[in-house]
Amino acid sequence: MIRIGIDIGGTFTDFAIWRGDAAGYTALGTYKVPSTPPRYALGVIEGLEHLIGAYAIDDSVPVIVVHGTTVGTNTVIERTGSRLALLTTAGFRDILGIARLRLDKAVDLFNQRVVPLIPRERVHEIAERTLADGAIDTPIDLESVRVAARAAAQAEVDAIAVCFLHSYRNPAHELAAAAAIREVLPGMDVVMSHDVWPQQSEYERAVVTLLNAFVRRKMGDYIGEIERYLAGRLKRGRLFITRSNGGVMAASEARNYPVHTLLSGPAAGVTAGKTLGSLLGIDALLTMDMGGTSTDMSLIRNGESMVSAQAAVGDFPLMMPVTAIEAIGAGGGSIAWLDGPVLKVGPQSAGANPGPACYGRGGTEATLSDAYLLCGYLGTEGLLGGRLPLSLERAQAALQPIAERLKSDPVAAAESCLAIASSNMLSKVLPFLARLGVEPSELTLMIFGGAGGIHGPLLADEVGIRRIVVPRWPSVFCAYGCLVSDLVQDTVETVQGKPIDAPAIARRFDELRARAEAWLDKQVERSSLTGVAHQAIADMRYTAQSFTVSTDVSRAVAARGPMADYATAFHAEHMRLFGHNDPDGAVAFNELRLRLAAALPKPGAEPVRGGGDGPAPAPLRHRRVRYDGRWHDRTAIYARDSLPVGWRAAGLAIIEQDNATILVPPGFTASVGPYGDLVMVKES
Repeated sequence: MIRIGIDIGGTFTDFAIWRGDAAGYTALGTYKVPSTPPRYALGVIEGLEHLIGAYAIDDSVPVIVVHGTTVGTNTVIERTGSRLALLTTAGFRDILGIARLRLDKAVDLFNQRVVPLIPRERVHEIAERTLADGAIDTPIDLESVRVAARAAAQAEVDAIAVCFLHSYRNPAHELAAAAAIREVLPGMDVVMSHDVWPQQSEYERAVVTLLNAFVRRKMGDYIGEIERYLAGRLKRGRLFITRSNGGVMAASEARNYPVHTLLSGPAAGVTAGKTLGSLLGIDALLTMDMGGTSTDMSLIRNGESMVSAQAAVGDFPLMMPVTAIEAIGAGGGSIAWLDGPVLKVGPQSAGANPGPACYGRGGTEATLSDAYLLCGYLGTEGLLGGRLPLSLERAQAALQPIAERLKSDPVAAAESCLAIASSNMLSKVLPFLARLGVEPSELTLMIFGGAGGIHGPLLADEVGIRRIVVPRWPSVFCAYGCLVSDLVQDTVETVQGKPIDAPAIARRFDELRARAEAWLDKQVERSSLTGVAHQAIADMRYTAQSFTVSTDVSRAVAARGPMADYATAFHAEHMRLFGHNDPDGAVAFNELRLRLAAALPKPGAEPVRGGGDGPAPAPLRHRRVRYDGRWHDRTAIYARDSLPVGWRAAGLAIIEQDNATILVPPGFTASVGPYGDLVMVKES
């Protein structure tokens, strides 16, 4: 059995491959190709062709391909998806425009409300009404549905979304409306809100439904192209797509519910970080994934990734459990520019085409990669094992206009760019950690992505983090995350306002579990799984509280315990998060959620054999490196593949490998751990 992980970034498409008979983490194969926007599938196919040849993969071998893609996310951000219409309950035609009556920048006089995905004239009111308890107040007028469907067809829509009031409690009217639409318009793509995510909050549920309909055609075309390629080249290949919750799902599921993929790319990196942290015995991690376009940061606490139900993609809320990620518009390809006299970096990126100026592919604007090169962090020998040489002259030319405006030289301008990028990251990560009540010194920073090995150590020194881990495969770590991801499904039921007791809670979790198991049966044959786990979660609050706290109640459910067991779990979680609770306070339930995780075959880990008994490896070369305002003329440059387990060196130093460069700052000592990962510790 072979498992291949694929992660598409703004600049490169990354591949990781594992043979089932190999040692695991320490024996992965990796590969990178430039991304190929807007036809991202071309880069995927190019990389797969290389791996098929390099590893002599034929039709006798079963192959699991797990792919993280940004196609859906880019479609939403660029608003290039399907043309839609929406059917909603009479009286709620302005649900998209009114939203939640909140301004994201309340003190900005020039702030504007988000423009909905569809205009008001393509929102149709339907006479029907379901009450909050699921009872029918007004039967649905199916003739008005047919009239709306014909109007949508005249507007040349590609899909119709249906979101009725309280359909999460009783979907009968949405099902009837969908049947009526298909009666009038056979073949029309119809998306029902209760089918996508059956949870209260009408605006957010309408948005999730529209997002699913908006990206479904484009995602279907993209996934179909990859599936057709696999069908022709790997007869026993099976395609899975990564999910925003850190898991994966079958390609057929992703075609029907692409909304679950919208934040999946960064989530795979967090899954990889959690897996490696467990391997190294580290359960408190801040992950930093810095690629060519952006930096994504997330927290792993007690060995588990943080989950949020308040994420956003582009301008729109994404009301479903996703891996909590703080996104920052700064990557190796981020463009430096002047806003009057003020130097800024990002969020615009040179991307894969034309790329940074130093790549020599037509880019002329200064980027962080050009700044890294001028400061000596990158060498002119280039990236990708020399397949991408770097031009110092082009980097200087790109930074020269900025230097002239700042009345400095290109190297000083490059240092300023790095300082600005670090400040941008600090302004995001410090409030992020403060909201979660985490002290930076308690964390280990795990850095990966093409630019993470350089900028991560700079950030750690600023934040006050004293230990850094650089994975064995930093540049393709998200692709490694695809190799270790499980099939994960979240099922939910809203119980707010319903009378509920302990036996009822247990019964409802049994029903949620049955739904999750039915979902699993559609994804994969049970014989191919190595294990299945379930986690029961309740979104709970004090009765007068305006927000909920997600609480793990698995023990109470398994024990069929009394209501006091659920309340105790909630009080403990409230204390952990906020430092206080009210043990005598009444507790209310909003939602019950069950998370199923089914494990596919994945790489384990074996320590690297051999050690540092021989002589210490000599530096590959020396070069001038600019750090903290001065040149270090003979900074040692080491080749990472020559460093044995147990090797140690103090900064300032630079460690190079085919697909990454790692900076060891002054004051840090770097060593190679038992699995080949690099650990940097700040000396007291």
